Amino acid sequence: MMGKIFVLSSPSGGGKTTIRKHLLKQCPLVYSVSWTTRPPRQGEKDKEDYFFVSERAFKRKIEKSEFAEWTRVLGNYYGTPKEFLEKEIKKGNVLLEIDVKGARQIKRRYRKQAVLIFIAPPSLRELKKRLENRKTENRKEIAQRLKLAYQEIEQVNKYDYLVINKDLKECTGDIKAIIRAEGCKL
Repeated sequence: MMGKIFVLSSPSGGGKTTIRKHLLKQCPLVYSVSWTTRPPRQGEKDKEDYFFVSERAFKRKIEKSEFAEWTRVLGNYYGTPKEFLEKEIKKGNVLLEIDVKGARQIKRRYRKQAVLIFIAPPSLRELKKRLENRKTENRKEIAQRLKLAYQEIEQVNKYDYLVINKDLKECTGDIKAIIRAEGCKL
């Protein structure tokens, strides 16, 4: 039996990191830490939130086909290490926190194992408020992230599930129910 790959995607500020942290405390999942070329935000830890690497190191991994998926978003590269993912799905369920482009790549490559879950904010006004409140981007970067959010939300029909993140506890509960239901599928 192969495990499932549960993919969480949402616009930046949609709550996926907070939800991921809650799920990992409550569900038997292994988290696949992504690689990125972007600098760490305040409070982020290397090898826990991301593997923070140079663009040169990231491109070497691309050349060696060491990513299960990779993409470039707002000038930075992000990718999922293939060796770790393939080792872990042989043992059980894996959780990925990746963007819509990466989710499509995972679905193509791991069709039978991949379960795509899109986490949407209750409104774009609320998303803007969340981005402003976290104080990690300037106005220009927030505008870029909101523009990207529109494009990402348009891709929701490519996902298996849509969960609205209006309330953290309810949203996490919905995703836990999805994980349980997927475990019962024939």
